[in-house]
Amino acid sequence: MKYNSIVFDAYGTLFDINAAARKSALVSSNSLLESNWKDLAEIWRKKQIEYTWLQNILNIHTDFLDITKISLDFALEEMTLDQEPKLRESLLELYWTSEAYPEVTQVLEELNGRDVKLSILSNGTPEMLLAACESTKIEKLLDFVVSVEEIGIFKPDGRVYDLVNTKMGYKMSEVLFVSSNGWDIAGATKFGLSTVWVNRNKKPVERMHWKPNYELSDLMHIIDLFR
Repeated sequence: MKYNSIVFDAYGTLFDINAAARKSALVSSNSLLESNWKDLAEIWRKKQIEYTWLQNILNIHTDFLDITKISLDFALEEMTLDQEPKLRESLLELYWTSEAYPEVTQVLEELNGRDVKLSILSNGTPEMLLAACESTKIEKLLDFVVSVEEIGIFKPDGRVYDLVNTKMGYKMSEVLFVSSNGWDIAGATKFGLSTVWVNRNKKPVERMHWKPNYELSDLMHIIDLFR
């Protein structure tokens, strides 16, 4: 089957979700943060995802920026780092100006050269995604940057994946959906998209009926699917 479009998840797929905590630790005088920034990043990310799911289940919605803030508050308190308001401010600022994984720009440029249409579909707000794309200098490589705020519900609700057609105008059969999140892959696969799971951390496949069509260790290998 020939694919002519790729729709990427953003955070954890294109943008490094650990970068804010890592960068903050490098300039911090707090020994707890210096030695435990990975734990902070992991708790922060876990709560982000859990809160989006919980909002879907409870049929309420606040945007991803709000969820990012309250998830960080939870993580800082759990790590006993909540007494440093400047740390919270610094982490949020660093998250806002994201850092891309090392191979991202090269991969997007090469796919552009092969006339593959490239877009983002993310839980992030439009403002967050715009800032991340600008700070990583990939905005000119993308055809669409679409936020779930279009419909006010988070992944893995099927209405989010339907934006691939209704907002981007792509034919579902010609699209590859790419994400580093196994639950996101399960949702997109169930909806009917062909999926690529970027398994950066060598995790087991989610124990769900809907498996990825392809599993890659990083984004570089996605180019092989277009040769």
